[in-house]
Amino acid sequence: MGTTKFIFACAAAISTLASPAFADDMTGMVTRIDRLNSTISIQQTQKGTVGGSAGGAGTLQEYKAKDAAMLDAVHAGDRVTYSATDNNGTGTLTKLQKQ
Repeated sequence: MGTTKFIFACAAAISTLASPAFADDMTGMVTRIDRLNSTISIQQTQKGTVGGSAGGAGTLQEYKAKDAAMLDAVHAGDRVTYSATDNNGTGTLTKLQKQ
């Protein structure tokens, strides 16, 4: 019983720490849009000083658009700023703006 409580406490702590990553505005490049399913794939760009990190491109994430009309203004290759929330492991796009 103690192990189960510990596991649930750890899972709650991890989800609490991971959620703020979706709260802030992020920047990235649209790599794919599926207008039939209202999904978009965005390659997140690295923040910080140019050349300051050893990593290459950021992570690729697929999001479900909160409103399908959000996807009408962007195309693959566009640089965007966006916000997203995490709903049961699925990222939901709440704001999308072409740069």
